[in-house]
Amino acid sequence: MSGDPIHAELDKRAEAVERQVIEWRHHLHQNPELSNREVNTAELITDHLTSLNLDEVRTGISGHGVVGVLRGGRPGDRVVALRADIDALPVKEDSGESFASTVVDQDYPGGPFPVAHACGHDGHTAMLLGAATVLAGVREQLPGTVLFVFQPAEEGAPAGESSGAKQMIDEGACHDPAPTMAFGMHLGPLPSGYIGYRVGNQFGASSMIKIVLTGQQVHGSTPWMGVDPMPAAGAITVGVGQLYRQVSAFDPITVTIGHIEDVGRFNIVPGTVTLWGTIRCSVEEDMADIQKRLTTLAEQTAAAYNCTAEVDYLQDVPAVHNLKKWTDAVLPTLKSVVGAKKVFETPPTLGYDDVSEFVNKYGGVYLMLGAQDGELTDEGTLVPTPGGRGLVPNHNPRFYVNDDALVQGVRLHCNVAYGHLNGTITPAE
Repeated sequence: MSGDPIHAELDKRAEAVERQVIEWRHHLHQNPELSNREVNTAELITDHLTSLNLDEVRTGISGHGVVGVLRGGRPGDRVVALRADIDALPVKEDSGESFASTVVDQDYPGGPFPVAHACGHDGHTAMLLGAATVLAGVREQLPGTVLFVFQPAEEGAPAGESSGAKQMIDEGACHDPAPTMAFGMHLGPLPSGYIGYRVGNQFGASSMIKIVLTGQQVHGSTPWMGVDPMPAAGAITVGVGQLYRQVSAFDPITVTIGHIEDVGRFNIVPGTVTLWGTIRCSVEEDMADIQKRLTTLAEQTAAAYNCTAEVDYLQDVPAVHNLKKWTDAVLPTLKSVVGAKKVFETPPTLGYDDVSEFVNKYGGVYLMLGAQDGELTDEGTLVPTPGGRGLVPNHNPRFYVNDDALVQGVRLHCNVAYGHLNGTITPAE
């Protein structure tokens, strides 16, 4: 870190707010809300940002999105957008935490669903609230503007609804002033306080699948008098497992059917069956090809069973792509904050995150911040800490976050923000 005394002040203020950040996270964890239903979460965020006397607090963006605007007291035309996602998942929690969620959303489409922050968004929100507190406290020393972007529906709005990063941008969340850098991080199964980064695709491209198979409803005792779409659904579900053999093995893809629904009962051949799923591509350009192949598979398989198939692709999300020039610019700051030995390059993943909309439009970097009981061996292999809670992937019912990682997230937000505003973190042309 440079000799600028503000870095020590940022770290001191981050330590001072750590207990509050942990309390926020525990509260959010116990009170999770699903995508497009983040009413109380948004209210908590809005109330705290308002208490900081920011220049502006924008609400109701893309549903329940909130943006705080902090204009620094020193001259500067750079603008950094710090982003956190705020929604939870339809997962029944099994983390063993004393503050584990017992929430059930009775009214959510397709539900009722148990609800849990099984992806760390509670931590993301709490860390950014902490960063807003710290940076508001040094506003007179900031040469530019900080946008605190709290985004709803990162996990995807229910089918037929819209929200998320792209809609926030389209609704003008960051138009005035426009960011010159976007930054964020995702808590996950890396050793607590370690940073995983990747030049290129940090996360893959994603698309939601909806396949409606139509047959002819009839009583289950006389299937020959109707057309049963259920065998076609089974054949398509099995068939998608072979799509990977039709594309290069060096560019991973996966196609998953995660939910099958019909309208009827045990003794009725349904008139329609709907398959829901997702496509993930490590190379974004492969998405159109996979969609075309899946459409062909669905339509022709349905025809083989005398059914029809209507295939739609919803909620396309581009890959999170970290450009080398941005990664090179931010790495010195990351190493200064957590230590050079705790910053390492990670392999690609087929997970997705629509923070890509911000990074693609404004430039910047998205990282993984470790928050679990793990170690990095001398060979660069991740292993669980003996006697610890293990390395548990996101979306798993046992997913957990160590509270001691949160202050590192606050420090990273603050130091990266200041580094960009003062010109330290800018890509080489």
